[in-house]
Amino acid sequence: MKRLLDIVLSAAGLLLALPVLAAVAAAVWMEDRGSPFYWGIRAGRGGAPFRMCKLRSMRIGADRSGVNSTAADDPRITRVGRFIRRCKLDELTQLWNVLQGDMSLVGPRPQVLPDVHLYTGEERRLLRLRPGVTDAASIVFADEGEILAGSQDPDGDYQRRIRPWKSRLALLYLEHAGIRSDLRLLAWTAVGLLSRRRALQGVEQLLRDWQAADELIRISRRMEPVPFGTPPGHEEETRISGDLERTLSLP
Repeated sequence: MKRLLDIVLSAAGLLLALPVLAAVAAAVWMEDRGSPFYWGIRAGRGGAPFRMCKLRSMRIGADRSGVNSTAADDPRITRVGRFIRRCKLDELTQLWNVLQGDMSLVGPRPQVLPDVHLYTGEERRLLRLRPGVTDAASIVFADEGEILAGSQDPDGDYQRRIRPWKSRLALLYLEHAGIRSDLRLLAWTAVGLLSRRRALQGVEQLLRDWQAADELIRISRRMEPVPFGTPPGHEEETRISGDLERTLSLP
């Protein structure tokens, strides 16, 4: 049922979005005469790499800078690219990946391979699912670029401020994945295009239905600055590592 929903909705979405995609792709090409599409390598189900299609919002060769996270004030973003990112148009092209079977409409957001290599054992459970175009974290952190704006170390701040909570939200979805959850998340994603406040309220109710931890619900309201945290499973791995070191040091 999930795969059938993916095929039907992604095909319909691509057909409806085709005029908009064609117009924006033309604008990208006219700005610097480069390809309007960017094919980024991401980790898919089981960790297998795949090429994710996006409308290009950054200068040609920006991916060779070594910086994976993108702040809203990133100088690599083009003029047209700022419009693309503000309207989330680069997500529409990922419907092609959904149609191909590399992604699903709903699931944990696909990560670049270096970030996946940093996963804790707990986070690696997320690789059981196809990555998705949207999920609860996509709604809660739709302003990820603004959170990282002004940072001198966007990748480091992403790992310390955003990854811990995105991974917890994704793991919670893993435990409650199903057609009903997917439809609710798709609905709140659509609402978020018109009213971010209303979408966040919808996610809060969803998290309460999933019996999420109070801390995660509080952070997901986005009524306060996103705090620093540690990835799920980090504490346990640190404890095990410490126990092992103490055991090896015994005479």
